[in-house]
Parts: sequence; structure tokens; C-alpha cells
Amino acid sequence: MLFKRKTRKEQAKEEINNLKVQTRRKEKIKKENVNIKWVSQITILAFMISFCLSFISETTIPNLSLIFGILLTLIFVFLGVLFDIIGVAVTSSEEKVFHSMNSRKVRGADIAVKLKKNCDKVSNFCCDVIGDICGIISGASAATIASILALKFNLDPLLISILVAAITAALTIGGKALGKSFAINKSNIILYETSKVISYFYIIKRKKVKPAHK
Repeated sequence: MLFKRKTRKEQAKEEINNLKVQTRRKEKIKKENVNIKWVSQITILAFMISFCLSFISETTIPNLSLIFGILLTLIFVFLGVLFDIIGVAVTSSEEKVFHSMNSRKVRGADIAVKLKKNCDKVSNFCCDVIGDICGIISGASAATIASILALKFNLDPLLISILVAAITAALTIGGKALGKSFAINKSNIILYETSKVISYFYIIKRKKVKPAHK
């Protein structure tokens, strides 16, 4: 019995249908695992952090010198890139490495396992909440710096505003582009170092809530 050979078009159509079926299965799993409590918490947290940082930037930058204003803007850009690196590293790291380290009681390994198990939440917080908020605030800070430059050096406000915004955006996008490659290649070591830093705060917290002996 001879089997009819499928054409490339038919093979491609079959592959696309299989892809759609797999996507629907994943969507069903994600819908079942949607954490409404986490979504509510992260939305409120994003509002609070954004409000506080916006207040700080709007009240401090106009009263600062030009140099300190630029430094503050660069700090926001750096923080956005840094948290983006952490978010990507947690997502792309290997959990089994930290299970092995945790079994040998390596400092911060237990926290690394917790972060990896909740990588979707960690990535959401680092990349979306902190990263995007820093991007928004650095843009607002850049606009304030542009107005200071325009007044101080008698420059065209529109031109200087566009130039400063473009430089800020280029630094942010370029930094995140470099950071993502670095985070993927060094994901395990970045997660370990981050967890190690967090572990010091865990120790302080444990000391504070240490129960009194009778």
C-alpha cells in the first residue's frame, strides 16, 4: 500500500494546528493558576512605589543643581537596568544547582530556591514594577533637567527636551539590551549573589522576631 506524501503546505498546516493545540492547553493551565491576590497586591505596591518615587523626583530635582539632577536621573536608569537583569536572571537560572547548594548549607541558597520557584512573581516585580517605574521617573526627571538647561543656557526648550529624552531612552534601552545578554549568560551567579544579599536582611529579621526564653 502506497502512502500519499504530504506536501510542504500540508506539513506546515499540521504543525501550526499542533502549535495552536499546545497553546490552548497552556492557556487553560495559566487561567487555572491565576493568582488574583498577587495581581491585586502587585498593583497596589506598584502604585505606592510609583507615587513615592515620583514625589521624590518631582520635589528634589527642581531644587537640585544641574549636576545632582543628572546624577539622580542616572541612578533611576541604573536601578531600572539592574532590576531588569535580576528579573531575567531569575527566570533563566537553573533550580537544581541551588538545591544542591542548599543541601550543603551554602548561604543564600535556600532563598535562591524560593526566588526560582516564584520566578514569575519575581520577574514581574523586578522587570515590570521596578523597571517600568524607574523608566517613567527617569523620563520625568529628564524633562525637568531639560527645562533647567533651557533656562540656564537660553536654549530652545523643545529641542533640548527632545534631546535629553532621547539620551535617557537610549541609555535605558541600551543598558537593558546589554543587561539581558549578561543576565542570561550569568543567570545562576546573579541569582546566587542576589540571594546572598537578601540573606543578610533575613538574618536581621530573624533576630528581631527571636522569641524570648522562659
